[in-house]
Amino acid sequence: MSALPIHEWARLDAAARAVLLSRPRAPQGDDVAQARAIVDAVRTGGDDAVRRFAERFDQVSPDRLGAFAVSPAEFATARSLLATHEIAAIERAIANVGAFHAAQRPTQLSIETMPGVRCEQLWRPVSSVGLYVPAGSAPLPSAAIMLAVPARLAGCRRRILCTAPDREGRASAAVLVAAQSCGVDTVFKIGGAQAIAALAYGTESVPKVDKIYGPGNAWVTAAKEIVAADPDGAARDLPAGPSEVLVIADDSASAAFVAADLLAQAEHDPVAQAILVTDSAALAGAVVAELERQLPRLARQSILRHSAGAIRVIVASDVPAAIAVSNVYAPEHLILQVREPRRWLDSIASAGSIFIGPWSPEPIGDYCSGANHVLPTYGHARACSGLSLLDFLKRITVQELSASGLAALGPTAVTLARLEGLDAHAAAVELRLAALP
Repeated sequence: MSALPIHEWARLDAAARAVLLSRPRAPQGDDVAQARAIVDAVRTGGDDAVRRFAERFDQVSPDRLGAFAVSPAEFATARSLLATHEIAAIERAIANVGAFHAAQRPTQLSIETMPGVRCEQLWRPVSSVGLYVPAGSAPLPSAAIMLAVPARLAGCRRRILCTAPDREGRASAAVLVAAQSCGVDTVFKIGGAQAIAALAYGTESVPKVDKIYGPGNAWVTAAKEIVAADPDGAARDLPAGPSEVLVIADDSASAAFVAADLLAQAEHDPVAQAILVTDSAALAGAVVAELERQLPRLARQSILRHSAGAIRVIVASDVPAAIAVSNVYAPEHLILQVREPRRWLDSIASAGSIFIGPWSPEPIGDYCSGANHVLPTYGHARACSGLSLLDFLKRITVQELSASGLAALGPTAVTLARLEGLDAHAAAVELRLAALP
């Protein structure tokens, strides 16, 4: 990796700053067209289309793949392939994620907005959910945990997980153990946009679901948008793009820690984004040196050749200026490696998840702290939140008026209806007002 440039934020004009904080392009053009072609083919061709795409994209022949559904024997084999400490790690992560998400359970709401007028709010689980777990360059049992635990706690009746098979037609053993440990026993060996289409519309093998959750590549992201825009498809969880981290650090930070955090995010994907904003030019230089020292030791060199070369190092005038940069960028992950990091929390306007201090590396959140790692990327943290128990629930409001409540409030509704020119609305109220004793 050639030496990374260090950018002084105060010297950049608005255009240069925008370029420095720009993200990879969202799925468009060919990506969307290919995703739509896959979705349409699966919608009309069902299992046969899914098999064709598995052979084309996953390089697995139909005879090796066999049935899409993972059998009880495959679940048992998967568990036998994992070491005791690996299963224990999965179970500890499940316990922590369960504890944090169980605490998110909302309470029922019932109030009288005025005498005789009662409004209530009920919560109901999404009945049928599809959980997509990527398994491309790195199968992600952590994603299975982050999706399946809140789905179970919410009480979603049908929980279906899809994950791509390897070339031998097998699902990742770790993903299967994580899924089963979370109470998911319906898993299909289907990946990519074809999995999203199968979940959204159903096939001979895969039941249709109401909402689809989980990260994925550009085609998966495009497919989720396509089916969510179709009233016959399925809703999706939140907008997604390449993974990203922004580290705010001062001269108290460890350059080795900061470099490791940047590389941990960069190894996800060739277009993953990693940004350092610091008020210390000395730290900026030390981090660049650490990146050059640590990078050759890492395994995913084919990915890091692209993503690590795009790491951005920015020097701001002080910590408030660094926070201002972060708020403009709205990162998926924000790491605060500064003195008294909690004093700055109120200044953070937009971030998917915040990691405070030197002993809170972002991978802990990816795996096992308890918070969810499915987070808004691509700047969507300006308006969206990370996945939580509430994403697996629906709010339903209830309204009840007594005769006296209608007598008091009905004329207001009539007036507003007539302001809008909706006389049928007004009549529905007036008829009742006239019938009151």
